[in-house]
Amino acid sequence: MMTVAREFFRQPESERVKHYSADTKKTTRLSTSFNVGSEKVSNWRDFLRLHCHPIEDFINEWPSHPVSFREITAEYATSVRALVLILLEAISESLGLEKDSVSNTLGKHGQHMALNYYPPCPQPDLTFGLPQHKDPNLITVLLQDEVSGLQVFKDGKWIAVHPIPNTFIVNMGDQMQVLSNDKYKSVLHRAVVNSNKERISIPTFYCPSFDAVVGPQQELINEEEDSPAIYRSFTYAEYYEKFWDRALATESCIDSFKVPTT
Repeated sequence: MMTVAREFFRQPESERVKHYSADTKKTTRLSTSFNVGSEKVSNWRDFLRLHCHPIEDFINEWPSHPVSFREITAEYATSVRALVLILLEAISESLGLEKDSVSNTLGKHGQHMALNYYPPCPQPDLTFGLPQHKDPNLITVLLQDEVSGLQVFKDGKWIAVHPIPNTFIVNMGDQMQVLSNDKYKSVLHRAVVNSNKERISIPTFYCPSFDAVVGPQQELINEEEDSPAIYRSFTYAEYYEKFWDRALATESCIDSFKVPTT
């Protein structure tokens, strides 16, 4: 998967630009930075975003070059989805729920991925690959190449997550924080760039379908034991639209969905 991603970004610009769009609602698009329509400062990143569940609905939109792109990407996306479903069962059981509880709240399920390309930056101290943010989806499975760039915020400081060959990084996203009623926390992270080496990362974002209604699992709410619902219910479409409109604002999008406290 990493090889075909690198081959895609090394194609002539005339081939890559066929997929360019600034429309955040397009299900297959090449773009730059994060959201060029709303942000004031651009980030040092190009990306190809692909929706990939169900694959047959989207694969004909994907790039046809390199020639192996569709076949390899479809196989990878299918394998990562199988991994995620296993993880969701384990997470459900860790919360004291039936193993299919989290999966059953996701509607028809959604899955998309990004192929992120961070070229060498002549002044890396002046920009980010991506600034600090939390993922709006449920769970993210990240494949990295050998170049460091991912950092997570923990105990008041930024910590580099150095790549380990043949491994994934798994991040919880905002929807998991909501469903678990804050028992799992969405991870604040960012991507930094360097002046010497290009970097490629491939996150798979697993999420509810847009029509799914998301809220804390009822089994985790108990007013008498001081465990009230921390978040209101909402459709994932509502959440996703607000996230993109905010263009990675410093404050977390999830805060605007909290139940008001008296």
